[in-house]
Amino acid sequence: MISNNKLGKAAGYLYLITIIAGGFAEAFVRGGLTVYGDAVATAQNILASEQMYRFGVVADLLVILCGTFLSLIFYTLFKPVNKNISLLALIFSIVATAVMALNLLNQLAPLLLLHNTSYQDTFTIEQLQTLSLFFLNLQSQGYNISLFLFAFYFPIIGYLVYKSNFLPRILGIIYTLAGVGYLINSLGWFLFPHFAAHLFPYVLLPAFIGETSMSLWLIIKGIKVAEMKS
Repeated sequence: MISNNKLGKAAGYLYLITIIAGGFAEAFVRGGLTVYGDAVATAQNILASEQMYRFGVVADLLVILCGTFLSLIFYTLFKPVNKNISLLALIFSIVATAVMALNLLNQLAPLLLLHNTSYQDTFTIEQLQTLSLFFLNLQSQGYNISLFLFAFYFPIIGYLVYKSNFLPRILGIIYTLAGVGYLINSLGWFLFPHFAAHLFPYVLLPAFIGETSMSLWLIIKGIKVAEMKS
């Protein structure tokens, strides 16, 4: 039972690292360096802040690593609540994480295109810059696909939290709303991209609240070990 409490604390810290690293990679690196519709400006930003761009890739790798361990811990913690549903959540997480990992190739593509002079024998600088922006746009689509898959992970975990007797039910509800935010965001970019661009900060607010609440609760409060189901 003591080990379960330690697992809960570890999950909280892993979650906090994931939130910080993911926010840095998405908001400060990709969001800060990519200029929508301007390949030249985007390429110049990447080359001018190349080290930060590379840190963004490392931050995404950290998200993938910590997120994988986090999902395994959640499976262990919630397996006594419902083994099959907990396994379903783990499967959604693994598939979404695999998509995110593969999608990092699109983020690395601009560095290869803009640095490898051999490509300039076939393509002009302007064409390479355009290709770089294309791969970043492709990365954005892949990122939305991974969020779409994660959107189903959240209500499953939220249900398990609600049914458990070692975490507060309100946390399960908030966590479920986080998944709803991700689902609206990802579907919005696929169906109504121009409209989604204006809603982006607002639909992800429930996700930020839900994930941060889960992380901080696990770190500060932990889980009610004595009341965990065997």
